[in-house]
Amino acid sequence: MTPELLRRLAPFRAEALKRGIPPEDVDRWIAIARPSGTLVTSGDGRVVGRFGGPLMLPVDAHDPRFPLLATLDCASLPAEVTGLPLPPDGHLLLFGFPDLMDPDSADSAGEVVYIPAGTPVEERKTRNAVVHGKEIDEDDEYLALYEQFPDDELRLSADVSLPYHYLSTSPEVPRSAQLPGHPHWEELADAWNDISYSIVIDGPLRIGGYASHECTESDPVTDAAKDAVRAVRAQDPGAAAKLPAPEEWVLLAQWDIDLDEREGSTLHWVIPRQDLAERRFDRVHVSFFWNP
Repeated sequence: MTPELLRRLAPFRAEALKRGIPPEDVDRWIAIARPSGTLVTSGDGRVVGRFGGPLMLPVDAHDPRFPLLATLDCASLPAEVTGLPLPPDGHLLLFGFPDLMDPDSADSAGEVVYIPAGTPVEERKTRNAVVHGKEIDEDDEYLALYEQFPDDELRLSADVSLPYHYLSTSPEVPRSAQLPGHPHWEELADAWNDISYSIVIDGPLRIGGYASHECTESDPVTDAAKDAVRAVRAQDPGAAAKLPAPEEWVLLAQWDIDLDEREGSTLHWVIPRQDLAERRFDRVHVSFFWNP
């Protein structure tokens, strides 16, 4: 965390102290701040990718199940900005769709494809059913959403991130509990939620940092990781047992969605940190949150 990013948290510190939270607890909370990259579609920041655009894939790559949202240039996303061990070169393709999945299946709402630098690619005409309106009963609704997907350059801004959540989930009763180790988690999270709009950069796509959504109480990354385990267990219990613990997953990307009929919804791409370091993206899980 750079001194400049820490200085940007001064208004948060003042707000937390004003609420009567002890200074040592406020400073301990600030110590867990993370860098993150906010991607915006205007300004003079470095272009690091784009929303939409042509779908460029290796010849032998599978047909993605979901529409392409964004293509990112890994070489333009330094670790000191994102806080993530991203590949040093090549491209990340983010796929996803803002739709409510079957809550019993915990299926992923998207995927990620990594294309190393120098890999021959060709433009692929997607066969995705969402795009072509096939094999889906609600054709008009799905196509109307897809047609609103953004199509623009993405520019990088260095940002700072603190947790919005304050509860940990458990399969036992009660289902949630105060996060351990800190007596003021909820007050600090509330203070950050109330003042973060004046600190963080407003952009549609975020890389790294802490996840958030409209009703954050528990960590969206941990929740998505648990859904990933459930989804894999339904197909292969042995493979599910080998997945890392939820606390070992990180936020790869977050799309704060501004589409008609999906206002206030969010897609989170989460991945085991070790998988990211090893450039393995087959276990990425994408969760969709919407509070209509």
